[in-house]
Amino acid sequence: MALTIDPQIGAGMMALFGDGPMPPPPAAGDVETRRASFSALFAGLAAAQPPTEGVTVQDFATQAKDGHEILLRWYTPRGEPTGSGVYYIHGGGMIVGSVGEYDETVKRYVKASGVPFLSVEYRLAPEHPDPTPVEDCYAGLVWFAENARRLGVDPDRIAVMGDSAGGGLAAGLALLARDRGGPPIARQILVYPMVDDTTTTPDEAIAPFATWSYDDNITGWSAYLGSASGTDKASIYAAPARAKDLSGLPPAYIDVGDLDIFRDEDVAYATRLIAAGVPTELHVHPGCPHGFELFAADADVSKRTMADRVRQISLL
Repeated sequence: MALTIDPQIGAGMMALFGDGPMPPPPAAGDVETRRASFSALFAGLAAAQPPTEGVTVQDFATQAKDGHEILLRWYTPRGEPTGSGVYYIHGGGMIVGSVGEYDETVKRYVKASGVPFLSVEYRLAPEHPDPTPVEDCYAGLVWFAENARRLGVDPDRIAVMGDSAGGGLAAGLALLARDRGGPPIARQILVYPMVDDTTTTPDEAIAPFATWSYDDNITGWSAYLGSASGTDKASIYAAPARAKDLSGLPPAYIDVGDLDIFRDEDVAYATRLIAAGVPTELHVHPGCPHGFELFAADADVSKRTMADRVRQISLL
């Protein structure tokens, strides 16, 4: 039986994008066109949802290894503190996205869970290729752990969370913290994570539904890894699927749609985590492309998925 899109997800995408012809996709390697189109998409998605009330925002900063100042945005909910916290890494294929563009996404998680979040403004490729993005994220995690108690957070109850490229960075960060003996990570919550730089050959069943396409993926990985992309020279902290040893990592949650080009790499990564003894929860949602819950927040599958993510946050 052929793969098909969930009717509610399809209707949400139709309402957002219309039923007219889509503009021709940019060529593989065209970063600037993708930046313009995805920034417009983020703005449209934010405008489609009512603003989230009841979440306070405060900006902090820390320094990267090279002295660059990294923005860290702190989101706190109303009510009594839970003592836990989430370190959030935004998506964007390693080439687009920002803390500001993800404000509403993070606020919704904070309001729904009652748990404060810290979001990191890591630098993007190709201007800042590997290892800069993951090192920026590591610097922010260290700051969070060192300042956790004054923020009302137990440093042993911090999760890392991210979507798409941010999910890949969160997985890489879990490996990096393990190998450096760095700050403890209580849980890794990986939302359709981008973990494997070899996902470049189109699957004909998925390609027609791909909201993040194979050419997009080639562009993102090439910008991030340069000539190492697709070779054994790729770092495990940039492409976590390349790590041979996944033992000793924090409990993991992974969700992905079956119309997402990351489906197979995410299922494989979850399977390997389980085999390595890491408690892992995996969800593969039928009829769902990359970013499905953003395109149709009121769809039944989107509500179930968001509830599962909030449940994971509440386990901290």
